[in-house]
Amino acid sequence: MQYTQEHGSIGITKNKAFKRTFVQWAVQNFDWPREGADEVFRYHKVVNEADFAPLEVLHFLLIELRLGRHFKDEFRLTKRGKELAQSPGRLFVELIPYFVHQIDHSSYARFDDQPFGNWDVWMNVINVEADHGISEATLYQKLYGEPESDRNAARRDTYAFKACVLRPLEWAGLLMSTQDQGPEMRAVHVFKSPLSRSVLKLDTDDMLQSVPLQ
Repeated sequence: MQYTQEHGSIGITKNKAFKRTFVQWAVQNFDWPREGADEVFRYHKVVNEADFAPLEVLHFLLIELRLGRHFKDEFRLTKRGKELAQSPGRLFVELIPYFVHQIDHSSYARFDDQPFGNWDVWMNVINVEADHGISEATLYQKLYGEPESDRNAARRDTYAFKACVLRPLEWAGLLMSTQDQGPEMRAVHVFKSPLSRSVLKLDTDDMLQSVPLQ
């Protein structure tokens, strides 16, 4: 949104996707969790909108919520979009609840599997378990118990949870993640972000404990 205010409209293709020049700019300038420029360009020499899921989702949201529109071969902000671009708090309230609760997050994931559960349960459990940090694997076990004995099934189940629950919360700025430094570098820990502490009020808030002083 800031780009359109500084540079004007954004060119779109015949299929209504952002043109590559803007996509490349977005990849290099968006500070998106686990979707950095090095990671994207490692797999794609030429990046289209469909190759950069955060931008594709954001484009959809802006059109769906009528904050942007397509006019001929350009994407432009609507009057309301321009107004909200000047008010980050109002923009957050408009975008984030819709993104988290209404988007089918499996639509931009590797598989179309949906995790069992609902946002009320996920948010309240994560509120407590990720308060001081927890590994993704341990968090999954807190919610679902031990993974399936079938490795392929277990892998798909845990991936669905990460893709449809943890990743949207991280993209929304409500979770942060760190990756252990090791031979395989696979152990990821998630933490509640300062933003989540300031904007969310959940049923399990009274279960939170302060970090004991050493």
